[in-house]
Amino acid sequence: MRRTHLKKEEEVHNKKSLFDLLHDSITEGDISSSAFPEGVHNEKNSSEEEEGPRGRRSSTSATTLPRCQPKDPEGLAIAVHVALNGESPLEERNDIDYGLRWCRDGKTLNTKAFRKATYRIQHLRRRGGTVLYVSSGVYLTDSFNLTSHVTLYLAQGAVIKATQDTLNWPLIAPLPSYGRGREHPGGRYMSFIHGDGLQDVVITGENGTIDGQGGIWWNMWRQRSLQFTRPNPIEFVNSNGILISNVIFRDSPFWNIHPVYCSDVVIRNIIILAPPDSPNTDGIDPDSSSNVCIEDSFISTGDDLVAVKSGWDEYGIAYGRPSSYITIRRVTGTTPFAGIAVGSETSGGVENVLAENIVLYNTGVGVNIKTNIGRGGFIKNITVSQVFMENVRMGIKVAGDTGDHPDNNFNPNALPYVNGVILKNIWSMEVQRAGSMQGLKDAPFTGICLSNVSLQGTTGATPSWKCSDVSGAAIEVSPLPCTELSSPQQGGSCANRF
Repeated sequence: MRRTHLKKEEEVHNKKSLFDLLHDSITEGDISSSAFPEGVHNEKNSSEEEEGPRGRRSSTSATTLPRCQPKDPEGLAIAVHVALNGESPLEERNDIDYGLRWCRDGKTLNTKAFRKATYRIQHLRRRGGTVLYVSSGVYLTDSFNLTSHVTLYLAQGAVIKATQDTLNWPLIAPLPSYGRGREHPGGRYMSFIHGDGLQDVVITGENGTIDGQGGIWWNMWRQRSLQFTRPNPIEFVNSNGILISNVIFRDSPFWNIHPVYCSDVVIRNIIILAPPDSPNTDGIDPDSSSNVCIEDSFISTGDDLVAVKSGWDEYGIAYGRPSSYITIRRVTGTTPFAGIAVGSETSGGVENVLAENIVLYNTGVGVNIKTNIGRGGFIKNITVSQVFMENVRMGIKVAGDTGDHPDNNFNPNALPYVNGVILKNIWSMEVQRAGSMQGLKDAPFTGICLSNVSLQGTTGATPSWKCSDVSGAAIEVSPLPCTELSSPQQGGSCANRF
């Protein structure tokens, strides 16, 4: 049954109370489980068995990271907890002393302990995997690698904090689909928590925090003193079976969560926080990855909340790995940039994306599909539905002139193919501009289909549309759309999509 505009406005106001609750909790420093409204967070009891992307973890061992002992700084650092008869790995324990140095004061580096713990876990090879349990406290560390078949579990009050020693941060090779670092030629800084070629990895807990301490990196970016591309807090490369849940991410140096060349990735029940002026702090960026589910999360950052990518210009075209079958649902957030984005790095192609039940406020652009000449690739079968927005600069933007190039070797004749973008059941209050649809003269965007879209401006103002080099159709769109999208008859490719 079609809802009236009055009911739609009531829904937006109901959603605003959710914003207020989340922001009050964040401002007051209370982001425990009670801060999550129903539907945004669904915390498991710590004794429950965490189900990963493939439903495993029936028999699990755990490695725990206890508190620093002031009188014995070289005492017990990790202990193996062996689950018996499929019970919780935190209930039955068999302690093994590895004698690692460990301290949770937030000042002493724990790098050796983290790296040695993951090394031990890698060689335990226990059936069902191993849990690396981080108890309450603040653990300062350099970057470290995870291993396969591991759960990194952050207890309530646990904080893993990235060092601010940028001089000793490891460098790794650029991604082949980018050809260089995203910000500078050459290599790039390794992510804070990194995984390459892994299987069945879980990062979860009781709303513990991963703190990227990005301030120093943001200042280097502003001062143009960076030599390499900033690190992500979390990056998985060539990995599958990844679950990230029930964790808080703060102050990322760069893009927050970056699964690249991955499959079977689930990201749910997380909070991502960074100041609105923090540069390039995207929330979640699936990149040349497939079968990705992002759901039930709150994101407040300085750049796109979720951006689906697939490589950069000639390097992404040559690598040729698309992002496909991406589901984004029940995500709430605020940003000066885009709420839900595709691109602009789409050279490997992006297809079969569904974003639904999205709530945005104080946002630059609600939905942004973006690419550029030289990108090549394709963007097709993108569906965005059930979006509520309040106080946004622009409701919808589809653009063929966005983003820079890695070098001067890009092919200006490599034009993107954009077809089948379905935008429906989208409502906004206090939008400054309804939308912009700007394709490319030599590669018009086709199949742009709008249905049941209401973008209401501020009092006394009527938002406007701007369109060129696009075709499609619009049904029940307010304010009236561009002539290129004015009727279903002008967009035959939309006939079967409404």
